Amino acid sequence: MASMIQAQTTSVLLQQRSKVSSLHIPTLFFSEQRRFRCANTQPVRYMKKKPIIVAAISEELGMVKIKTEEVMAKTKLRAALTVRRKHKEDIKDAIANNLEAFSAMIGRNVVLELISTQIDPKTRKPMRSGEVAIKDWCEKRNRNKGEHVVYAVEFMVDRAFGEPGAVTVLNQHQREFFLESIVVEGHGVNWGPIHFACDSWIQSEKDQATKRIFFSNKPYLPSETPHGLKELREKELSDLRGDGTGVRKMSDRIYDYTTYNDLGNPDKGLEFARPALGGEKLPYPRRCRTGRPSTDTNMYAESRVEKPHPIYVPRDEAFEELKRGAFSAGRLRAVLHTLIPSLIANISADTHNFQGFHHIDNLYKEGLKLKLGLQEHLFKKIPFVQKFQESSEGMLRYDTPRILSKDKFAWLRDDEFARQTVAGINPVNIERVKVFPPMSQLDPSVYGPPESAITEEHIACHLNGLTVQQAMDEGKLFMLDYHDIYLPFVDRINAMDGRKSYGTRTIFFLGPHGTLKPIAIELGLPPSKPGGPRPSTVLTPPCDATSNWLWMLAKAHVSSNDAGVHQLVNHWLRTHAVMEPFILAAHRQLSAMHPVYKLLHPHMRYTLEINALARQSLINAEGVIESCFTPGPCCMEISAVYYRQFWSFDQESLPADLIRRGVAIEDPTKPHGLRLLIEDYPYANDGLLLWSEIQTWVDSYVSLYYPDAARVRSDTELQSWYHESVHVGHADLRNAPWWPPLSTPADLASILSTLIWLASAQHAALNFGQYPLGGYVPSRPPLLRRLLPDENTNEYAEFLADPHRFFLSAMPGVLEATKFMAVVDTLSTHSPDEEYLGEDWSKNAVMWTSDKRAVRLQREFAASVSRAEHEISKWNSDHAKRNRCGAGVLPYELLAPSSSPGVTCRGVPNSISI
Repeated sequence: MASMIQAQTTSVLLQQRSKVSSLHIPTLFFSEQRRFRCANTQPVRYMKKKPIIVAAISEELGMVKIKTEEVMAKTKLRAALTVRRKHKEDIKDAIANNLEAFSAMIGRNVVLELISTQIDPKTRKPMRSGEVAIKDWCEKRNRNKGEHVVYAVEFMVDRAFGEPGAVTVLNQHQREFFLESIVVEGHGVNWGPIHFACDSWIQSEKDQATKRIFFSNKPYLPSETPHGLKELREKELSDLRGDGTGVRKMSDRIYDYTTYNDLGNPDKGLEFARPALGGEKLPYPRRCRTGRPSTDTNMYAESRVEKPHPIYVPRDEAFEELKRGAFSAGRLRAVLHTLIPSLIANISADTHNFQGFHHIDNLYKEGLKLKLGLQEHLFKKIPFVQKFQESSEGMLRYDTPRILSKDKFAWLRDDEFARQTVAGINPVNIERVKVFPPMSQLDPSVYGPPESAITEEHIACHLNGLTVQQAMDEGKLFMLDYHDIYLPFVDRINAMDGRKSYGTRTIFFLGPHGTLKPIAIELGLPPSKPGGPRPSTVLTPPCDATSNWLWMLAKAHVSSNDAGVHQLVNHWLRTHAVMEPFILAAHRQLSAMHPVYKLLHPHMRYTLEINALARQSLINAEGVIESCFTPGPCCMEISAVYYRQFWSFDQESLPADLIRRGVAIEDPTKPHGLRLLIEDYPYANDGLLLWSEIQTWVDSYVSLYYPDAARVRSDTELQSWYHESVHVGHADLRNAPWWPPLSTPADLASILSTLIWLASAQHAALNFGQYPLGGYVPSRPPLLRRLLPDENTNEYAEFLADPHRFFLSAMPGVLEATKFMAVVDTLSTHSPDEEYLGEDWSKNAVMWTSDKRAVRLQREFAASVSRAEHEISKWNSDHAKRNRCGAGVLPYELLAPSSSPGVTCRGVPNSISI
C-alpha cells in the first residue's frame, strides 16, 4: 500500500515539476519536493500528510502564476554609456588601471540607476529602476584603444515605469572618469531613444560620496517639470550652489562668488599688496569663490596659489585635454621666450634697449639666440641654453606679426594709425566729437578746467575748408579720448621707474574717401596743485623732421594708452570679468533642463578657467599685465574705475554701443536699423551682420518657450538667475537705474543676445588680433618709458642729436617686449577643440536638445552665419572699402566666424576660452 501511494505521489510531483520547469520558476520551488521525500519514510505519517502536500502544490501553482505575471509585467531597458579616454596615459594612469581592476574584482564598480519622470502611486516617490553595475569596465577599456569606450547595462523595470528622465551615476573606482553621454532605449515602449548629454567628470566615491544626476536632453521650464524629476531638479541646483563655506577641492562642482581679493600677495612685502576689487571703495564684478584662507598679514586678502599649482574652478569648467595641451605648449613657448631675455638681463650689465629697428626684426628672423650679439656671453654663463637651441630652435624665434606681412612700414603712416581705430585690435573706442573743444568730466576742483587744450586754430587747416561746427554737424570729426581714464593715475605712473604716461586725446577727420586722418593730439598732465591749470601739449601733423619725430612719439603715447584701455577695460573687464557673474548664476539657478541654460551653455565654456588663470598669472601683482603695460601696479585700479564710472549693461549690445559713441544713428531704412557715420567701419559692418543673426536666432528660440510676459515673470529659475547676476554678481552696481527689466520675452531676448554677443563676437574682435596686429612693439607699444622731451633740457638736445635712439629708448626694453610678445602670441591662439559661432550643434555626439523646433532654428542660424562669413569675404576684396582692401592693407577677418587652430587673426569661438 505504501509503495503504491509513494508511486502516485511521485508521479504527481514529476508532472508538477514539468509544469513548473516550463514556466522558468526558480529552483527554490523544488526544494520542497526533496524535503518531503526525505521526511516521509513512515507510510502512516505519509498518508496523514498527503492532503497537506496537495495544498502545498496548489500554493506553489499560485506562486508560479504570480511570478509569471510579474515577469510579463517587466520590460528591459538598455543604457549605453560613452566614456572618453585620455589621449596620453602615464605611469600613474597605469597604476590606477590596475587598482580599478582589483576594485572591480571585489565588487566596486560604476553603478547606474534610472529615474522615471513619473511618481510611484504607492510610495509617492519617483519610480526607480534599481541600481545596476557595469561589470566589464576594465576588460572593455583594455580592449578598446580608441578615444571612446562604450559600456552597456540592462535594467528590468515595470511596464508602468514610464519614460526615464534622469540617470544617477556612482563611481566606486579610485579615480575620476569623463562621461560624455548616455543613451537609454527599450523594446515595446512608447518613447524613442532618450539622450543624456553629460560631458562631465565623475568623481570617485571617496571624493564625492553623493550620486551624480544627469537629466535627459528634453527642455522643461520649472513649472513643466515632470513630477518624478522635481525633487532631483532642486537637489542638483542645491548641490551646485554649496553652502558658501570651506576651502574648495579641485574635484568640487560648487559655484559661488567672492571679490577679487587675491591679486596681491602682501606676505611677500608691501610692494606686492593690491587693493581688493569689489566693494564700496572699488566696485567690480564678482569672481568664482575658492575659499582659500586669508594671508598672514592681511585678513581681507586671500592667499594665493602660484603657478604651476592649479587654481580652483568647478571641475567641469577646467580645460579638457586638447585645450590643456595646446595651452601648455603655448605656456612652454612663453617660458622659453621669457626665460632667455630674463637671464640676459640678470647676467649682463646692459640696460637692453633695442639699439635699432633691425634688432627688433631679428626677433622674427634669427630668433633670440642671435639677438644683440650677446649669445657668446650667454652660452659661457648658461651652457644648457645651447641644448635648448639644438632641441627647440624654432620655439626660440618669434613668428612675424601679420601687420608686417603686406607693408613693413605701414605703421609709420598717419592713415594706418587712423585705420587701426576702425579695423585694428581695439576698434571700440572711436567716438564722434559732439562738443568742441572736448570737455573733461573729472572734478575741476582737483584736475583743473575741463576744456581741452585743442582749439579750432589747431585743426582748421585740416578740415577741407569746413569750420569745426560744420565738420561736427556733418559727422566728420571723431576722437579717441583717453584723458579722463588715465589722468587720475598719471602722477603715480610717472613716479615709477621706467614708466611714463599722459592723458591723451586724438582728433580725427573723416575724408571724402571714407578714411580717417589724425589732425591733433593732446598730451595732458595733472595740475601741479588741485584745481590749477593742466600742463598740456597739442601736436598737429608734422611739417619738418623735428616735428615728425615728436609726432611719432605723440602717436606712440596714444597707442600705449589705447593698448592699456584695450587690455584692461575693453578686453578683460567688458568681456571676461562682466560675464563671470552671469555664468556663475546660470549654473547656480538654471537647471540643465532649462531651455535658457541649454542656449547659454556653449557660450560659457572654459571662461571660469581662463579667468582663474588670468588672476594667477596675468592681472596679479607683478604679473604679465603689470610688467608689460605702462600703468603697472595701477592697471587693475584703472579697470575698476572704468567699471564704476562708465560701464552699464544696457550699453553693451553692439547697436547700443555704436549709438552711445555717436558713430551710428538709428535709421529704420538701413539693413540693421542703423546708419554708420563711418560707412567703411569693418568692425561695425561685420559686427552688425553677426549681431543681427544672433538676435534673430535668440528671438526665435525665446518665442518657443515664452509666448507671453506672464511665462517670463512666472519662471522662478529664470528670475532667480537674473536677480542673482545683478544683485550678487554685480552687487556694487545693483541699484544702477540702467539695468534692463526682465518682464517680457523681448526683455529676455535682448539680455541673452547681449551676453552671447559679448562671449563670442565681441571677445573675438578684441582678442585674436593681439599678436598678429599688435606683436610689433614700435607700432603699438604697450609700455612707454619717456615723455616728450622738454625744449629747455639736456634731454631735448639728446633727442635732436639722435631722434632714432631716443624713440627706441622710449619703447619697452628687450625683456618687457619679448615677454609681452610671448604672452599675446599665446592669447591669440585657437586651440584644436575650439567650438565656433554658427557651427551646427546637431552634429555633436549627443543632441543638445530633443526639441526639434529648436534644432531647426539652430541649423538656420548656422546657415545664416555661414552666409555672413561669405559676405565678409566679399567685402575684404572690395577696393571701394579702403579700410580693409588696398595696397598693403590687411583684410579685416577678426569677425569671420570660422578658423583653423593656431594664430590666424580670424575666428569667432562661442565662448571666452582664452
